[in-house]
Order: sequence, then C-alpha cells, then structure tokens
Amino acid sequence: MIGLFLAQVLMSFNVSALPVSIGGMVEEFGVSPTDVSTAIVMYGLAVAALVMVGAKIGQRFGWVLVFRVVVGLFGVAELMMVFAPTVGWVIGAQALAGASAAIIVPSLVALIAENYHGRQQATAVGSLGSARAISGVSAFLIGGALGTLVGWRPVFVILIVLAVVVFALSFTLRSDRGDPGIRIDFVAAVLIGAAIVLLTLGFNNLNAWGVLMATPQAPFDLVGVSPAPVFVVVGLVLGQAFFLWTRRRMREGKVPLVSLDVLGSGRERAAVYAMFVIVALEAAINFTVPLYIQIVQGRTPFDTSIAMMPFNLTVFVTATLVVRFYTRFTPRTIGVFSFILTTVALVWLSFVVTNNWETLPTILGLVVFGIGQGALVTLVFNVLVTSAPRELAGDVGSIRGTTQNLASAVGTALAGAMLVTILSLNIGQAVMAEPELTDDLAAQVPLDQVNFVSNDRLREVLDETDASPEQVDAAVQINTDARLSALKVGLLILAGVSALAILPASRLPNYKPEEIPDPSPEA
Repeated sequence: MIGLFLAQVLMSFNVSALPVSIGGMVEEFGVSPTDVSTAIVMYGLAVAALVMVGAKIGQRFGWVLVFRVVVGLFGVAELMMVFAPTVGWVIGAQALAGASAAIIVPSLVALIAENYHGRQQATAVGSLGSARAISGVSAFLIGGALGTLVGWRPVFVILIVLAVVVFALSFTLRSDRGDPGIRIDFVAAVLIGAAIVLLTLGFNNLNAWGVLMATPQAPFDLVGVSPAPVFVVVGLVLGQAFFLWTRRRMREGKVPLVSLDVLGSGRERAAVYAMFVIVALEAAINFTVPLYIQIVQGRTPFDTSIAMMPFNLTVFVTATLVVRFYTRFTPRTIGVFSFILTTVALVWLSFVVTNNWETLPTILGLVVFGIGQGALVTLVFNVLVTSAPRELAGDVGSIRGTTQNLASAVGTALAGAMLVTILSLNIGQAVMAEPELTDDLAAQVPLDQVNFVSNDRLREVLDETDASPEQVDAAVQINTDARLSALKVGLLILAGVSALAILPASRLPNYKPEEIPDPSPEA
C-alpha cells in the first residue's frame, strides 16, 4: 500500500508543482503564463487520451510489469523537466509523464481491488484521495520554498528520487501474468483519443484562437470561423461515436476498449458527472490563485504555497476522514451537501476576495471549498469502485483517469480563457470611459492582446510610450480594478457551475456501503 500511495503522490505532486513554478518558468523562458499552463493541459490531455488503452495494456501484459516500466518512464520525464532548455521541452516532458500516468492510474485501482475488499477497500480508495491532497500540500510548500530560494528546477529532482523509490517498492507487489488473449480495440482507441485531444485543444484555445470568429493567432480558419469551437463540436461527435461503437461491440460479444457496464446505471453516471465537475473546479482554483499571487502581485512561489496551504490541508484531512461518514450517511447525502458547500464557498469568495489572499475571509472561503472538494473526490471514486466487479477494476480506473484528467485540463483551460476574456472586456470598457487615456495612447498599447501582468510590468510597457505620469497612474488603476473584477466574476461563474452539479449529485446511490452485496460474480 505504501508503494501504491507513493505512486499516486508521484503523479499528483508533478501536477501540483506546475502551478507553483509558473512564475519561475515565465521569467526564465520569457513566455506568458498561458504558455506555461499549456504544459499542465498537456499532461491531463495525455492521460485522458491514453488511459483506456493503458488499462488494456495492463490487463494484457500484467499490471506489475507494466507498472514498473511506466514508473521508469515517468522518471525520465522528470529528468527532462530538470534540464529543459525551453518551455517546449517542459510541454514535451509533461506529455511523456501523462502517457506514463495513463497506465499508472488504472493499475492503482486494479491492484487495490485485487487486494482489498469491503471497508478496507473504501479506506484504500480514500488513501489515494489523501495522496492527491498531501501531494498538493507538499508540492506547494516544498515547491514554493525551493522556487523562492533556489529555483523551480530542483522541485522536479524530488520527483526523480520518488520515481526510483516507487520502482523499488514495485518489487514487493504480487506479480500477475496478465491475459495474452486480450485484444485492444484500436478503432475505439482512435475515436476516444481524437475526441479528447480535440476537446482539450478547443477549450484551451478559445481565448487565443477566438470564441467564434478566428483571431490572427489562430493556425487556420474555416470561412472566418475560429477552429476552437469547431474542435469542441467535432470532439463531442467523436465521443458519441466512441460510445456507439463500444455498445455495438458489447452486443456482438466482443471485448470493448472499456466496459460500459461500469456506467450501467444512472447512479454510476451521476458519479462520473460529479467527479468531472469537482475536479474541473479544483483545477480552476489551483490555476487562478497562483496566477494572481505570482503574476499579478509579483510575489514568490513560497507566498503561493502559504496562501494555498489552508485549502490543501483541508482537502487532505477531509479526503482521509470522509470514509468514517460512510456508515452514517449515504453517498447521495454526502454528495449534495458537499456541492452545497463548494457553491457557498465560491459565492463567498467572489464577494470577499481582494488582491491579498491571506485575509481571514478569503482563507475561510478556501477552507470551506476544500471540505466539499476533498469529500467529493473520494466519495465518487468509491461509488464507482464498489459498484463494479473486481475484474472490471481496470476499466473503473480508466474511467476515473479519463474523467479526472480531462476535467483538470478543461478546468485549467477554461479558467484561463474565462479570466482573460473578462479582463479584456473590463479593460476595454474602462479605457473608453477614462478621459486621461487618449486614442493616441491607446493606439500605442496592444489592447487586443490583453493578459494578466503585474502593475510593475505595465509601467515598464507604458514607459516606452509617450504617456504622461497621470496617464500611467490611470492605466495602472484600470489594470488593478479590471483584474479584481475579472476574478470576482470568474468565481461567481464557477459557483454557478458548482450549483448545477447538485443535480447529478442528487442521483448518487442512496444506500450505505454495507447495504449492498459484493458485485463480483464469485460473490
């Protein structure tokens, strides 16, 4: 269990360390924060696109053997991070790490399902949620300290060491032979992989390429229409085609890429919907807070870790202790209550947040959100694991991996696009209403390329124009007000998404774990 726990830490620490490193990468590589966020998106994209294939590879060749190989590849990816000369190498390293995690994710579920049952299984599943949370705490704390004192690269040296430890511990796992008779459905793999790639690229580039009409940054256009919404639509179509193809193979008695039996009822589907929403909200918060602290306020990664500490500690404690409530409350009750908590927390934050994240009202909002988030991630995962036979544990793992990583990529991408869009609208309106800012000055500043910058950086840009000191002060004030307004509106939109998720949460199972039989055939 220690080895499986650390394997989850390995993946989660990597993802959590990236937001803390935004400031260092932006400064060293001379790129925008959204360029760095592409690496975060790339990791989630690789996992989500390949995890179903990864589950079948594990079943075919044996989970332990494949687990060792991909842990080694994960270590190679972290080595690339340490020596990356450009942001392109960072993106490539995260793509390799994501491809490796695509097999690690289902292997963890399969090994837990094989070795633990009943309450022990619920506790083991909860430990994976705890591992995600403790990784967030340690990544923000250690990454923040190292990023401030040394630089962002040593953070990923820790992951190389951790990969070696996990590889060594893998030899204590019980070996399995796999099933050479399993065949991979390549048609389904291409359909779901292409769907996820297009969906992620579409959402991630809505702001850069254009929400509807193509911008000059778009790689191409379709009679003037941006490729971003086209990618989203085509991705949804391919996703539907994947489900149709999979249902056809199951009717014909052929082995599908992933068994849809794990989503056989509305309760299991509700768990997937709830998982997608809460992970997307978590990703949005984890991207937004470091963005404001490091880029807007110009503070250090260590400041980021301190600001995020209450949230991450709350998620860790809640993910660990929520299992104790399974005998007293049903998943439906816990799920609905948790989404109410996250909704209230986001609404509260939208009203009380300022440019200082260490205020008591802001910390309180993050803590309440962390309670809801920690409870939900463990709960919905446990619903899926306990409702499926053990032989389908790998499929449950692939569903979990696809959902969580696609949600993380979409949440990060939409958070960036949403905030930049709101910021652009705010600045455009404020510039038109500000008499100090003349048309001549506005023509010297690229308002069509608005992004999040610190006030010091804005002053540097304006110093290269013929702006007077009064005009510079007016522009800085507009930037300050527009950023805070964008943050408040963005949090309110996220609260709306959280409130809508109460509906699928109300369809979660209304029974306690001990009230259902073991779904495995031999039981």
